[in-house]
Amino acid sequence: MTAVWKKTTALTFETAPFAIRAERASDVAAREALLDASFGEGRHARTCQRLRDGRMPAEGLAFSAVHQGRVVGTVRLWHVSAGAIPALVLGPLAVEASCRSLGVGAALMNHALAAAKARGHGAVILRGDAGYYARFGFSAAKTGELALPGPFERERLLAVELRPGALDEAFGMIVATGDKLRRAAVRAGAKARKLLIQAA
Repeated sequence: MTAVWKKTTALTFETAPFAIRAERASDVAAREALLDASFGEGRHARTCQRLRDGRMPAEGLAFSAVHQGRVVGTVRLWHVSAGAIPALVLGPLAVEASCRSLGVGAALMNHALAAAKARGHGAVILRGDAGYYARFGFSAAKTGELALPGPFERERLLAVELRPGALDEAFGMIVATGDKLRRAAVRAGAKARKLLIQAA
């Protein structure tokens, strides 16, 4: 499914429509370049990266924003356990500098949260600026007993419940639980082989 946002003023570069769609394999190079430009070469050393290393994003929860045929925004969600409570971690969220006035970041956030809720997930956690993410319902109210696998600022560990009470019992270290890359690749290969056999 693709969602299209369009401002009602005359179409210029700043007001042209953009679309949010499921991330495609062809988006990978553009996504990585966008993340490098947004977060720098040290982005792989960030604490939340430990929750993504060697893992696949949660199924159906990786999105790209496309403007004039190119990827200008990205967001992904990942399976984690928050003290034995299943949850998602959101990130990284990035938007190309020339498109930040289009509302791409907010649209990506709203789209990702709606998709996660529709898939039955109970909560989303992230590390970020409380002032920015409060508009989407994020706060530190339910993260006081949680920790990340590395240094982090307590006030920047935020969460939003998609189901009331989903994080009531959450405490301890947040750990990755999503499919490992190799296991996912093996499963995809097996599925492809099965389709070939059925087609023969």
